Amino acid sequence: MKEKLATPNYNVNIRGRNRSGSVWRLLFQVSTIIGILALTALLLNVINGAFGYVILEARVDPATLAVDGIALEDQNKEQLITVLKANISGGAYNKLEKDQPFARRSAANIRQLILERILKYDVKQSWSLWESITRAGEIKREAAETYPGAILKFNSWLSSDFVARPQSSVALSTGVRTAILGSLWTILFTLLLAFPLGVGAAIYLEEYAADNRLNRLIQTNINNLAGVPSIVYGILGLAIFVRALEPLTSGSIFGLVDPTTANGRTVLAAGLTLGLLVLPIIIINAQEAIRAVPQSLRKASYGLGATKWQTVWSHVLPNAMPGILTGTILAISRAIGETAPLVVVGASTAISFDPSSPFSKFTTLPIQIYQWTSRPQEEFRSLAAAAILVLLIILLSLNASAILLRNRFSRRY
Repeated sequence: MKEKLATPNYNVNIRGRNRSGSVWRLLFQVSTIIGILALTALLLNVINGAFGYVILEARVDPATLAVDGIALEDQNKEQLITVLKANISGGAYNKLEKDQPFARRSAANIRQLILERILKYDVKQSWSLWESITRAGEIKREAAETYPGAILKFNSWLSSDFVARPQSSVALSTGVRTAILGSLWTILFTLLLAFPLGVGAAIYLEEYAADNRLNRLIQTNINNLAGVPSIVYGILGLAIFVRALEPLTSGSIFGLVDPTTANGRTVLAAGLTLGLLVLPIIIINAQEAIRAVPQSLRKASYGLGATKWQTVWSHVLPNAMPGILTGTILAISRAIGETAPLVVVGASTAISFDPSSPFSKFTTLPIQIYQWTSRPQEEFRSLAAAAILVLLIILLSLNASAILLRNRFSRRY
């Protein structure tokens, strides 16, 4: 007689296994809730600092700057230039003219100069959004008693003017336009370097490289480089892009000699440095995406007579592209928030003109936020909170665009 095979008993300790699964599910849920609460608290704290009551006091009465009975806010460009020239020193006026001719300045820019250099509004005191909501009556009484000649207003530090204005040393007239443009310029060159190199390296390592000691050493180094602190990449960028390749990054090799950028501390050097920073991350994520493509697709392509490259280009890359773009999104999200390598490479903390080329001086939003938070005045911390919201909006917008592109590839293949 044939021996009867023993049937596995799947009901052994089923109650204990279900209990264990319930415990782990609860832990995962709790950790998710804690993460959401922490992010919500962080966002609320930032929003709390970006709005609130402020007390403003001008050093010069705006009514004294009227021209032919026309108030300052209604004056045209020529009248504003006349007011500015009459109320500042000749040396200061000539310096402003040298920085940017008044013929090329807008009326809004000249009005901003008047606010900064003549009216000089001071923020005497400020309150957070929560204090402004819960203590509104008390704040109004305190303002009327302490600063009877000042203006009390509910101020939104985050506004369209804040986004459109360049950086300034005066809190009420400063903005983040220069920093936004610097961040976008920098990320552009980061992508131009890291994306094609990263995807190309991943294709070689996954599809062409033999399993030998050299390629295993390369793979190990790539994995290690993904965990190197960002400040190390800043030192590497300083040595290579700022100093060794100064003729390239300063633009002098192309005849674009600019005394302010001849030292190589430019947008191009910053973008290349951040490109090196995120390159290992893009390579590793692209490798995982390529590895996830089923071998059956490759074999079907070879069976139809396709070459290795035709298979990679027409079948492997299209199917791996959603995963590659996901890794690129994560890498760029890290790059856009970096500060340490840019400080080493030479990002400016005080700059009032926009970057206009890869060879321009620059600052970025994280650098601007760091500079404002290090200042003792309360209003600059409110400005930092507003700049953080701008940075989050830009980051979410870039990520949303990349996700839409990824989903397009996902639907197509």
